[in-house]
Amino acid sequence: MEGAAARRVHIITDSASDLAAGEFPDVSVVPLSISFGNDSFEDGVNLTHRQFYEKLVESDELPRTSQATPFAFTQVLAEKLGQPGEGGTDEAVIITLSAKLSGTYDSALAAAEPWGARVHVVDSTNVTVGEKALVAYAIRLVEQGMCASEVAAELNRVKGRIRLVALLDTLEYLQKGGRISKTVAIAGGMLSIKPVISIQDGLVVMLGKARGSKKGNNLLIQQVQNAGGIDFSLPFFLGYTGLGDELIKKYIEDSRAVWEEGVDEVRYSTVGGTIGTHVGPGAIALAFFARG
Repeated sequence: MEGAAARRVHIITDSASDLAAGEFPDVSVVPLSISFGNDSFEDGVNLTHRQFYEKLVESDELPRTSQATPFAFTQVLAEKLGQPGEGGTDEAVIITLSAKLSGTYDSALAAAEPWGARVHVVDSTNVTVGEKALVAYAIRLVEQGMCASEVAAELNRVKGRIRLVALLDTLEYLQKGGRISKTVAIAGGMLSIKPVISIQDGLVVMLGKARGSKKGNNLLIQQVQNAGGIDFSLPFFLGYTGLGDELIKKYIEDSRAVWEEGVDEVRYSTVGGTIGTHVGPGAIALAFFARG
């Protein structure tokens, strides 16, 4: 039992989980790449969230995002676990953004293979604050003394309870990315249409459209109610895209009844380039575990 006591479980994720600087100091973050024209950046390494949105509003073309590489995951695993075959006892759990949205999950699987049963890879089937909620829960499980296989099994058991809903400020970036037609985007802008999207079964889906931010906020509140409410005993997070936080502050105020029963203070952080590329600035997102 002496070896088991010395064993440590490391949590590794990718930059699409949008962990704020210093939020979870013990978690290792492997960056995705974001390219503006011929200039390529590592998300969160040499491109902060603020720098990303400054470039986004100045750019005529939509940036491109690229998956985290197997090599990047291998580097982190070697640093935390030592080289494969060295006989170490530490373990790791890698949590990635949805495998249906990125090849990052496959990169993590390829990197993990040489370490065998010491490394477990979990597809969060989510992104941004939804992925972050699963990372935060994983940290809690490690603190409770679970081994890597137990943590991975529990994450796979509960990840379907995570709900991510987001209110977009504009249809422009969905149009630029080919998700909707230019005609629909122009009409939506004239009518002040605010789409509400979600992640379901690992994919982005449209839940509805509201005219104006107030009705959009009401639609988000309705989605919380449809899920049976927030389980405040588990992690939940709010995030926003863009350079200003005015919209999310208004949403928190409009939704006060949702929070009052569960928490004294509602915190939020920025959403980075992986999802920001596709939704643009001015979006707000909420991720929570639905009551089971």
